[in-house]
Amino acid sequence: MKKTLILVVFAIAIASFFYFDLGSQLTLASLKEQQVAFDAQYQAAPVLVIAIFFLIYVATTAASLPGALILTLAAGALFGVVTGTIIVSFASSIGATIAFLSSRYLFRDAVKSRFGDRLKAIDNGVDKDGPFYLLTLRLVPVFPFFLINLLMGLTAIKARTFYIVSQIGMFLGTLVYVNAGTQLANINEVSDIGSPGLLLSFAALGLTPWIGKWIVAGIKRRKVYARWTKPKKYDRNMVVIGAGAAGLVSSYIAATVKAKVTLVETSKMGGDCLNYGCVPSKALIKSAKVAQQMRDGDVYGLNKVTPKYSFKAVMQRVHDIIATIEPHDSVERYTDLGVDVVKGYATIIDPWTVEIKREDGEAQRLTTRSIVIATGSRPFVPDLPGLDEVGYVTSDTLWKEFARMDEIPKRMVVLGGGPIGCELSQAFARLGADVVQVERSDRLLEREDDEVAELALGAQQRSGVEVLTGHDAIRCERVDDEKRLILAADGKEKSIAFDALVVAVGRSARLTGFGLEELGIETDRTVVTDDYLATLYPNIFAAGDVAGPYQFTHVASHQAWFATVNALFGQFRKFKADYRVIPWTTFIDPEIARVGLNEQDAKARGIAYEVTTYQMHELDRAIADSATHGFVKVLTVPGKDKILGVTIVGDHAGELLAEYVLAMKYKLGLNKILGTIHTYPTMAEANKYAAGEWKRAHAPEGLLRWVERYHSWMRG
Repeated sequence: MKKTLILVVFAIAIASFFYFDLGSQLTLASLKEQQVAFDAQYQAAPVLVIAIFFLIYVATTAASLPGALILTLAAGALFGVVTGTIIVSFASSIGATIAFLSSRYLFRDAVKSRFGDRLKAIDNGVDKDGPFYLLTLRLVPVFPFFLINLLMGLTAIKARTFYIVSQIGMFLGTLVYVNAGTQLANINEVSDIGSPGLLLSFAALGLTPWIGKWIVAGIKRRKVYARWTKPKKYDRNMVVIGAGAAGLVSSYIAATVKAKVTLVETSKMGGDCLNYGCVPSKALIKSAKVAQQMRDGDVYGLNKVTPKYSFKAVMQRVHDIIATIEPHDSVERYTDLGVDVVKGYATIIDPWTVEIKREDGEAQRLTTRSIVIATGSRPFVPDLPGLDEVGYVTSDTLWKEFARMDEIPKRMVVLGGGPIGCELSQAFARLGADVVQVERSDRLLEREDDEVAELALGAQQRSGVEVLTGHDAIRCERVDDEKRLILAADGKEKSIAFDALVVAVGRSARLTGFGLEELGIETDRTVVTDDYLATLYPNIFAAGDVAGPYQFTHVASHQAWFATVNALFGQFRKFKADYRVIPWTTFIDPEIARVGLNEQDAKARGIAYEVTTYQMHELDRAIADSATHGFVKVLTVPGKDKILGVTIVGDHAGELLAEYVLAMKYKLGLNKILGTIHTYPTMAEANKYAAGEWKRAHAPEGLLRWVERYHSWMRG
């Protein structure tokens, strides 16, 4: 109600302005005609005239009415340079702030509900550099000030900051125009004031904040590097610490652009993904899926078969696959690409020096223009009493430990209900282990929507996993040589006996031992970086799991490009890391793949959305493959085909998602997907049919009624 009242008041004010032709009073001709009368009134009652003029100026700028320029000239003609400048400076800033606050009160909530995600990014930028950009705009009169007032009201900049920056930024322009007003008799057109030369001067003035920012950045750099002695020359253009996904891509790019780069790795080339994560887990999942298909032979018209296998052979296959991929990430390959690969342990001594304790026992020091920290992450192990006594494996160590076993552990407990815990639980259960999966929260996969979590729970249970959500692990113990995990739920304790305990409760960045503490590089679960992936030191960057915010191999590779290009060519242009379209997949059966927002994210951020869902049980190929569990769920902007996010559950969901990742990256809507030919019969048709569901829900019913009449008429 209040908003409506304010809008009505503004509307009446603007309508009155034009209805009563008040604009005719705010012209140079009118001002010249009434100058003598104004002077007489000012001489008779100076305080009253100043007060009335001040209020008129405030009202004009607050209502974003035309005429502020003429009023500024009038201030110079009537009050002189000093008094006129003071009056206009405060009146314009107060009026601008009222317009700013009105815009925020009237429109920000509506804009936020519609464009919340994008507005959040703008707010983050304004929070960091808002005063700087506002000052730049205020110094350049080419930008309409009333538009600046209204648009800034939609951001999160503080009103006090807006007022102060406006007061400072508009002062010089105010002075110029008030001074021009003192020479009113010599001004025939507004263009006499706003000459190209003057406007060019203002534009040049607008560069002042940018120059200032560059100077401030230079001062900060000098302060950061003050206690270090910079080398006169460098051994390398770049040193990369860590040969996981981020480190490999960084060194590859650097070598490609002919930079001299050294890659340091203390353990295995390829990092976690090749040796402990993505590759071995997917190899295990494939074996487990085949075993399950053998049990489900009757689903395909075949005889059910209880799979017989050698667990040692299954684990050997995992290691054989790692060995097959290893050459892609090997020392030999990267050496051939032009990378100086050193096996050893790297420590950053100063911003330009890295010391390497080589595998051969030698110590080596390299000076370098830039450094990329790509040290990855390790499994997080909770501080659980008795854990070391009973023994455990993590998602990193189980491959080596289980490869020594002739038989799969009969009783397994998997601690963790995230993607890694779900994948391992299902795989080992399908291979014949009795698996209990424990999660302290009330559901699996808490980053996914409720219906997705429910589907994942069903998939785990169908595979033979006993899932215990809402259970908190409190200790481990041995009773008569039997290992047990003690859980707490609803105020009661529960004991689970096991032969093997897999800890899969997440991963933590490798932050210690590389010299970060000594250099004062800030860490907060990950290395703290700016938007360009630079640390406290502008020449030291971080990428991959150690940098966050996502712990995915493909994100590590993505970040590596930004870190490397900014490190090598940042003096010319820097690129902000782009996280707008990040896909991920949980490789249980059926797969769960997602990009962008899901419903719980959209609700949490206050973003309006529509949901379109297509069920896999309606898809011909899914029916033919007996793979009908799942759906395609698309979130769109209300009334539009713009994609906000997609969740796919089903066979090959990770592959199906790629089409939507491309569409979101290049701003293609559902109409484009619907208009694309998809091979029949394939699972990919689900994407097209989901787009078709959206189209049907947005059919132009009014137009179709007229078309129906047209066809009826054509039939006679």
